[in-house]
Amino acid sequence: MLKYPLIEQLRELKLHEMATCYEEQIKTKDILKYSFEDRLGMMLDRETITRSNRRTTSRLKKAKLKVNACMEDINFTVERGIDRSLMMGFASCRWIHEHRGIMLTGPTGAGKTWIACALAHKACLQGYSTIYKRVPNFLREIETSKAIGTYDKLMNSLAKTDLVILDDWGLEKLNQQQSLVILELLEERYNLKSTIIASQIPPENLHATIKDPTIADAIVDRLINNSYKISLNAENSMRGISCGLTEVNDNN
Repeated sequence: MLKYPLIEQLRELKLHEMATCYEEQIKTKDILKYSFEDRLGMMLDRETITRSNRRTTSRLKKAKLKVNACMEDINFTVERGIDRSLMMGFASCRWIHEHRGIMLTGPTGAGKTWIACALAHKACLQGYSTIYKRVPNFLREIETSKAIGTYDKLMNSLAKTDLVILDDWGLEKLNQQQSLVILELLEERYNLKSTIIASQIPPENLHATIKDPTIADAIVDRLINNSYKISLNAENSMRGISCGLTEVNDNN
């Protein structure tokens, strides 16, 4: 088979990186010192790596993370209640594979949003779908979706997402309708997917964030059970402190 028709066939099959790699091999003077298997392996590696990078970029874009954070940049030099071994254990994303949740609580400036986004960033790199939601904005999004007829699509999408972050939980009490929507979402995800809750409200006071006590019991049960609890202290605010390559600009 002629070289250039082969390149065109590779492109027609959407193997663009293999085609590019083959073109480069043709132009390399001493390429024949490599076996056919080695050259084919180079082409396949190029295609595989490029596709993997594209999928990762797509997952990160869809996640809409609030801050640019990664776990390698977590600052353990400031004492704020973070267990290094626990956090490093999260890097494997086994907790997502096991459908566990994480509750991040602490005062403003403790770095809850930053850590939640760092965990989500790692999840994206490991191949898990992720989405970030601020609860106040999410509640408005729910109302809008009901008005325009996209509510079921929104909830189905969230139910299938491997990791959902619900940030700023408890800034205002959930009314009955809002509580029922949140309960529906948590019920769909319980023991099937993972959820991160970031809140200034400690776990023992979560009932106070929900007006209806009966629904509150059901929601809190699904939030607390099967979740890791991380409580950040207030003694050292992370606002403006460098976490390595990224500066914390978390409002929470």
